[in-house]
Amino acid sequence: MLDVLTGPDLTIAHVKAAHQRIKPHIHCTPILTSSYMNELTGAELFFKCENFQKAGAFKVRGASNAVFGLSDAMAEKGVATHSSGNHALSLSYAAGRRGIPCHVVMPRTAPEAKKAAVRGYGGIITECEPSTTSREAVFAEVHEATGADFVHPYNDPRVIAGQATCSLEMLDQIDTMDAVIAPIGGGGMISGTCLTLSNLAPGIEIYAAEPDQADDAARSFRAGHIIADDAPNTIADGLKVPLKENTWHFVSQFVTDVLTASEQEIIDAMKLTWERMKIVMEPSCAVPLATILRNPEVFRGKRVGVIVTGGNVDLDKLPWTLG
Repeated sequence: MLDVLTGPDLTIAHVKAAHQRIKPHIHCTPILTSSYMNELTGAELFFKCENFQKAGAFKVRGASNAVFGLSDAMAEKGVATHSSGNHALSLSYAAGRRGIPCHVVMPRTAPEAKKAAVRGYGGIITECEPSTTSREAVFAEVHEATGADFVHPYNDPRVIAGQATCSLEMLDQIDTMDAVIAPIGGGGMISGTCLTLSNLAPGIEIYAAEPDQADDAARSFRAGHIIADDAPNTIADGLKVPLKENTWHFVSQFVTDVLTASEQEIIDAMKLTWERMKIVMEPSCAVPLATILRNPEVFRGKRVGVIVTGGNVDLDKLPWTLG
């Protein structure tokens, strides 16, 4: 069964099976282009808009694969997780589609828009302090009390296989690509991207993008082992969590480089995309564009897939309006 596999056990067959399993519950999201962005960066950019995904984020792919892969007996007690937001609301969405309970531990500082979405999908929230230590300690209590199936936000082969379906779609939607770039926090999307591309298009470079102020993946990549920060401070709230063993397997084996951007560069890239492409993206999703703008020599002249991972923004707290 997929839930007893580890990251290294995953194959492209698991990705294709996941895609068939989740198709009724997700969108095949569109690819958008912008001549302005191409001129600005010197690259040809193809934005995979997971901000238009069900539940507003790519994480519904992995969550749906986990939920709909459960046996009826396993599903009876529901599912549980800890998440800063998008995995929480995605798992709540998938659980609601299957009609089973979903228990979620969220930092008290998580955006209110994401908390409201979790509750709207029927998720049951228990709050914790904004640190990995607190998140995991509170979750242990909830997990023991409910007996629900733990669906980790990213360190779960079922989730990684589900996230891999995003790049599987990209290969059908874009004729050729020289590189793909996506944000990295815990590494679920990047791991899925590595899983798909290493099997089906090994010539495509894979870049991960993260904030300067939460650069544990970049430091891990250079050190050759996982370096975990407990509570980094960044506007990119979805990228505050550390790599784990299943995602580190893919990052260490297949990622070309991990690039970073400053808080102001992330805000500027987010605002630029809103203004020029008329699409809503959250701060975490602006990090890839911010790193492309910071490192134009890396991407100049290349056809680059840019994964826009989500659009669940607190509209009352847009970063360029905060003093």
